[in-house]
Amino acid sequence: MTFFTSEYECKLDAKGRIVLPARIKAQLPEPEGGVQELVIRRGFEQCLIIYPMVEFKKVFSKISGLSEFNKEYRDLQRSFLSGVTTIELDSNGRFVIPKNMLAYAQVEKDAMLVGTGSKVEVWNPTVYEKHLIQDPSELSKLAEKYLNE
Repeated sequence: MTFFTSEYECKLDAKGRIVLPARIKAQLPEPEGGVQELVIRRGFEQCLIIYPMVEFKKVFSKISGLSEFNKEYRDLQRSFLSGVTTIELDSNGRFVIPKNMLAYAQVEKDAMLVGTGSKVEVWNPTVYEKHLIQDPSELSKLAEKYLNE
């Protein structure tokens, strides 16, 4: 089972590659066929989401299982799945993020990788800061609301 946590400051190299931090790489399931495939998609916020293939298959199953006869479902499927691509880690743990995805997330040279359980988010560090809960009492209220059940 994958379990990603923490924040990692990363830099894109001249070819647009990021090195996956060792702690994240260590949590990846064993690759099938020797190639570590990951899935990357545009996030609901202005970030990118990276899934191990096994985790993405769970999400894909839910999305693809929606009825094609319902317009809202079709719209969701189209918008969600059109922003998905498969990436491979090279032998050094690097991967290339497509240019259109980097533009969507406004990631240029610096990136913040954030472990969020079964997936990893890729953010422009400045945009990421704007999405964090800054007020500890607000975080406490949300924790009480959703975790105190």
